Amino acid sequence: MEKIKILVADDHPMLREGLVAVLDTQEDFEVVGEASDGAETVRLAGELLPNVILLDLEMPGTDGVAALERLREDGSESRAIVFTAYDTDERILGSLRAGARGYLLKGASRQEIFSAIRTVYAGGTLLQPGVTSKLLESMSRDERREEIEPLTPRELEVLALLARGHKNAEIAEKLFITERTVKFHVSSLMRKLGAENRTEAVSLAAQRGLIQLTD
Repeated sequence: MEKIKILVADDHPMLREGLVAVLDTQEDFEVVGEASDGAETVRLAGELLPNVILLDLEMPGTDGVAALERLREDGSESRAIVFTAYDTDERILGSLRAGARGYLLKGASRQEIFSAIRTVYAGGTLLQPGVTSKLLESMSRDERREEIEPLTPRELEVLALLARGHKNAEIAEKLFITERTVKFHVSSLMRKLGAENRTEAVSLAAQRGLIQLTD
């Protein structure tokens, strides 16, 4: 029997160990590696050539979406399934646009995980019903939207601090939130503005009158 080679990528060791233990119960699965961040995921994908990658989105350094983009740029044939606790429209769309073949929430049963891996390995795509509904709703909004999606009040606060040159840690301290939350808001506002980096995001926001740049 040809086994499905799997790479598990998550920054929580206990969760990785649990996933590996569950996956090892299947005769057609072989876990070939474990990664704790996006950069390691990209490196191991190139070395181990897994068929399927179970990929968390929120990881230190290079996050899951950035890892997906790197894998696509590298021409990787590995098929990624996002396995995360985040089910916001931005995260779903961002990961799918970056090349994910499936999106599973961490509350999924082991049978759902097994099915997702086999489906994606066979060339299919998979979204849980709740995720599919969110995706369809977001696509419907996109079709009706003629202008930029409005930034949330929190995203505007983060943007204003970005414009002043503050780093993620400084923004987190000023807004009393975690650096991980800051990173999520930065990613979201960049997507909404159509920016490739933070500097471009500030420039585009200023052009649209969302912020005022001071000398």
